[in-house]
Amino acid sequence: MANTLIAGGGIGGLAAALSIAREGNRVTVLERGHRFAELGAGIQLAPNAFRALDLLGVGDRVRERAVFIDELRFMDGTTGDRVAGLPLTGAYRERFGNPYAVVSRGDLYQPLLDACRADGRIELLPGHTVTGYTQSAAKVVVTGRAVDGGEQVSGRVTATSFEADHLIGADGIRSAVRAQLVGDGRPRVSGHTIYRSVIPMDRVPPELRWNVVTLWAGPKWHFVHYPIGGGRFLNLAATRDDGAAREVAGEPVAREVVQNRFPGLSATARALLELGDEWRTWVLCDRDPVSTWVDGRVALLGDAAHPMLQYAAQGACTALEDAVVLGRVFPDLDAYAELRRERTARATLTARRLGEHLYHPAGDAARDRNATLAALSETDLHDHVAWLHAFDLAERIPSDAVR
Repeated sequence: MANTLIAGGGIGGLAAALSIAREGNRVTVLERGHRFAELGAGIQLAPNAFRALDLLGVGDRVRERAVFIDELRFMDGTTGDRVAGLPLTGAYRERFGNPYAVVSRGDLYQPLLDACRADGRIELLPGHTVTGYTQSAAKVVVTGRAVDGGEQVSGRVTATSFEADHLIGADGIRSAVRAQLVGDGRPRVSGHTIYRSVIPMDRVPPELRWNVVTLWAGPKWHFVHYPIGGGRFLNLAATRDDGAAREVAGEPVAREVVQNRFPGLSATARALLELGDEWRTWVLCDRDPVSTWVDGRVALLGDAAHPMLQYAAQGACTALEDAVVLGRVFPDLDAYAELRRERTARATLTARRLGEHLYHPAGDAARDRNATLAALSETDLHDHVAWLHAFDLAERIPSDAVR
């Protein structure tokens, strides 16, 4: 029975803990926050995420909290015209074997957390930050600090040290484990600023309560909205390609600022944007794919390994896939990285291209995009997403790699 430390108690970290523990190992999760919780608004889950969640034993719990979406709808944000729609019922579910859904981040996180708490092989330690590691042929020693009450509380700080057989760095895009393992500096700032708000659905006019993920695309901006919380809330996310150069994470921003940043929105999209309040803003970041995820007894997972922009809606989905593959081949960390590297690199680069060529073109480029999308059939659209949404983890793991 191996003893594993996981740095980071987010979606990827908890999923990895479950996956490793389900193979008969002991796991300790070190979370810098004063409690285990997931902040943020809405998140999209494609069929590949549900496949992973089922293999982790929490798929049904997430389905209970999810909103199953009928369509991904692409709109011209300046004219208000419908350009194309990717149907997500009927033939889509039959082809991919699972639904497409949206949830709040908490509705994905809580089932993972509950399952970890119910597993006697998993220990959850809040208020613990990992800062580095050393290793030998026999073990890895993880150093860090513990704060009474957690990082968000001004409590007493104590140096910490843990020994284990392996360390998994699931500590996010600014991972301390990655800083030592890869050493590639700060994340790449995309130059895109996103504004997020969640509002009660009863504030939305009934005729605009669509069971759809809707994207309004304009010149160097786009606006997305969809229901979450069992349909009780509407998630709003508006993004500008504004050349932002400074990292920003969750800063409050005045309602008027958001309204003024999207002057070209068509009438329906404008009406929905104006419902938003208590906005917060982020500047989106990612990293270039790298070939090195493993250093002896240490490996990276999720955003620590392959942080990606939001435009393929695959960040959480690929972290869940990572976790399942890691558990299936554990403790062979090199096999895990080899199985995951190519797919996640493709997803990362695809997300970048979507932001540039699909969401933000202007003028003739936008008109050409609209014509191309409008000409695609339902089958064509399903074919375009098949490499992501139809991924079958069990089929992709060679039998001789499973421990």
